[in-house]
Amino acid sequence: MSKERTTIKRAPVGKKEQVAAPTPKSDMTSGQAATLILAPYVTEKTFNQIEKENKLAFIVGEKATKKQIIDAINILYETDIEEVNTTRTIRGKKAFVKFKTPEGARDLATRLALV
Repeated sequence: MSKERTTIKRAPVGKKEQVAAPTPKSDMTSGQAATLILAPYVTEKTFNQIEKENKLAFIVGEKATKKQIIDAINILYETDIEEVNTTRTIRGKKAFVKFKTPEGARDLATRLALV
């Protein structure tokens, strides 16, 4: 996966600025997304995060980056993500995903039959 950057070139005063076109959303396929997101992770603590913090936890691949996790969840579940926090544990790498919509975590947990 290549990393592309957008740059803003400043023009002299009195002239219009040129802005580069935005980069494409993702080159990831649904198969690749499914290998990154292994399973939802639900415990009593993560269930409280769904209710209070609008977050949902997932077990993800060991080499998954935050950007890849965001892209994979967008592809698999068609939801918008606000932020991702990751941690490594004995059970593997976990991603705590916060959703943009106020009820995003609860809606996705309901679709996945977790609640």
